[in-house]
This record gives sequence, C-alpha cells and structure tokens, in this order.
Amino acid sequence: MAQAEISSVPDGLPPNRRAVAMVAVSIAVSISVLVGSIANVALPTIARDMGVTPGESIWVVNAYQLAVTVALMPCASLGDVYGHRRVYIWGLVLYTLGSLFCAMAPAMDVLIAARVLQGLGGAGIMSVNGALIRFIFPRAQLGRGIGYNVLVVAASSAAGPSVAAAIMAVGSWPWLFGVQVPLGVLSWWLSLKFLPPSPPSGHKFDPIGAVLNAIALGAFIPGLDGIGRGQAKWLTLLELAIGIAFGTIFVQRQLTQRAPMLPVDLFRRPVFALSVATAVCVHAAQMIVLIALPFHFQYVGGMTPIEIGLQITPWPAVLVIVAPIAGRLADHYPAGLLGGLGLVVMTGGLLLILFMPADAGWANIAWRLAVCGTGFGFFQSPNNRLLIGSAPPDRAGAGSGMVSTARLVGQTTGSALVAVVFGLTQDSPDPIALGTHLAIAMAAGFAALGTVLSWARLRPGRPSA
Repeated sequence: MAQAEISSVPDGLPPNRRAVAMVAVSIAVSISVLVGSIANVALPTIARDMGVTPGESIWVVNAYQLAVTVALMPCASLGDVYGHRRVYIWGLVLYTLGSLFCAMAPAMDVLIAARVLQGLGGAGIMSVNGALIRFIFPRAQLGRGIGYNVLVVAASSAAGPSVAAAIMAVGSWPWLFGVQVPLGVLSWWLSLKFLPPSPPSGHKFDPIGAVLNAIALGAFIPGLDGIGRGQAKWLTLLELAIGIAFGTIFVQRQLTQRAPMLPVDLFRRPVFALSVATAVCVHAAQMIVLIALPFHFQYVGGMTPIEIGLQITPWPAVLVIVAPIAGRLADHYPAGLLGGLGLVVMTGGLLLILFMPADAGWANIAWRLAVCGTGFGFFQSPNNRLLIGSAPPDRAGAGSGMVSTARLVGQTTGSALVAVVFGLTQDSPDPIALGTHLAIAMAAGFAALGTVLSWARLRPGRPSA
C-alpha cells in the first residue's frame, strides 16, 4: 500500500511552486545554520550578562550541537515513517519556539534548555531537508536542487559572524535569537502551503533504537570533545567506553530491523558506504583547517579576529559560486568522478597551504583557500546528491539524515584531532607553528584518503551516480 502511494507521487513540483518551496526550505536551513556561528560570537557577552564563567557559557553552543546530533537519525527515521513534510514542519515549529524562549531566557539554565529545544527542532529540519528536495525537484534536476541547498548552507556559514556583529551593534544578544522568530514563522507558513507531501513508508518507528542512539552519541561525542578540552582522563575514557558499548548494541539491533534507523541496509550498497566514508574524511579535513589556521593567523601572523574572519572568507565565498555549478554537473556526470576531481584540487590546495611561505600576505593565503573551497564544492554537491538519490523513495529520510550525520561526525573528529595535535606540541619551541603545520598535513591526508574513496566508486560494474 505504502509503496504504491510512493510510486504515485509526481516527479517534482511545477517550476513556480518549486521556487517558492525552495524559498521555504532555504529560510529554515539558513537560520538553523546561522544560529551556530552567531551564538559563538555572543558567548562572552552572554557569560557577562548571565553572571556565569566562560566555561559554563560554552554550553549555549554544546547544548544545541548535542541535541542536533542525537536527534538527527531518529528524526530522519520519523520522516520515512510519517512523512518528511510533517517532520520538517514540526521541526520548524520547535526551532521557532526554541528561538523565542532563547530570546526571553532570564537565566542560563533556561537558555540552555531553550537551546536543547532549538536543537531538536534543528534536527527535524536538517534530517529531512535533503529528502524534501528530492520531492521538490524532478529526479533529472536533483543535483541542481542539492547545489542550491549547499549554496544556502555555505552562504549562511560565511555570513554568520557578520550578521551577529551587525545585530549586536544595534541591539543586545537576545536579538540574535529573536530575529529568527519571524523568519521561522514565515518559513512555516510557506512550508504548509507549498511543500510537497511525501507519503508514509509503512515502516515502524523504533523507540528503543532511538534511546540507544541517544545514549551512544550523547556519551561518545562529549568524550571525543573532552580530549580537546583537557577533560579528566577518567571521565573522557568513561564517556568513550559508554558510547562505544551502547553504539555496538545499537548497531546490532539495527541489523535485525526491516527499516533500520542507522541505514545499515543502505550501507550494504558499496557506493553509499563509500560516499559516507568520503564525506566523513572531507569534513574532518575542512574542520581541521578552519580550526588550526586561525590560531596560526593570530599567534604567528598577529591578525585581529576581524582580520582572521576576512582571511578565512575565500573558502566559503568560492563555495557559494561552485556549489550550484557542481550540482548541475552532478545531474549528468557520476559523483565519483566529480568528487574525485574536486578532492584532487582540495588536496592540492591543502598542500599549497602546508608549504606556503611563513610571511605569506593576505592575497597569497586567500587564493590557496579559494583553491580548497573550489575542490570542496565540486565534492560536496555531487556527494550529497548521491547519498540522497541512491536511497529508495521510502528510505529517502535515511539517506538525507546520513548527509548531516557524516558531516557532524567528520567535524567532531577533526576538531578533536586538532586539540590532540596542539596538546602534543605544546612543549616544543614554537608550538603553534608546529601544531598548525602538523594539523594541515593531517587535513591533506584526510583529503587524499577521501580522493581514493571517491575514485573507488568508479570501479567497473559499480553504480556511481
């Protein structure tokens, strides 16, 4: 019954309705991405106004990220079970309410609770937005839609610090969250009117699996992060052990499910597994660079925070241009080919950064970062298209959820590794310079491994689109 309903869904929306639907999705995705970087900028002010320590204020960021991480796969599964549009709209409602409560929070504990609510809503948005694009665009234009989505994410990430600075120049930090409320309401209204339905798959939701997933990730991610924060070793080891133990139980349970929350059924497809592994490697490489370089720029180059932001901008700025182009190409050429070529360029860019002169000026650094951003863009849009498009229609949510999950796993791994490298080099004569050099070399290694994995998708007889 459900399969018949799915097969009767039209192949995409008419052009006019498609454009408005993408506006609705773009608004929600942009505010859910922006909130991460704008909250970072406001942490010192929030800590002062709330009368808490800087360490305590970090939970304003951690609470959101942790809530998103543990809820991504359950929300993707709910999208397959009850319909992606329904989960998306409810996620948008929770996110908007969370934003309102953040803006009105009278104390730190209330703000953190509101951030958790916001994160749960963000997971509802991020987990199924790729699946929705699959129903908004005809299959022949899916790469174009994914490219637009990557463009929105890249532009939002690049604009985050500037938007935060502009808002705080005319208002207090609660406005960082308050301005998102009308945007959330607008996106909710447009979504109700224009987003396409995606029929329920007929699968059952696995609440026990959702709990196991939450415990596994809720312990493992803080443990991994604790390596970089200098957390007590016993606590870090305990968190990692709990995460691994419950993660093992979770995976074993998923192997017995007909439509598993962790898409082990899709991982049996080599092209899907290779695409997820490639994404983890590449996002780890990106995060290593974006964390390590600012330390080098500040402590070795003597740059101010504003100068550092401008220096990093060429990477996301180029991505805004490249992502739609790569998305259109992905509708005609295999993701393994485009991704492999892109990662060759990205690896080359990272090696150029690794061996650039110690006294390199702004332009000399900027073009190298632009090369990295170009390569990253030619990888990301085709890879996302493959992850979403290769899943059957009744598992579109699972494919979409893995896009965000692979990104978060890669970014968390990359940030933890940078902390480990800086910790190991802190007693050297020039710890920042050496640590940055080793971190960039590690990033190049991850990008090179991603290149190999991407090319592996082109083996004869293996589907790669």
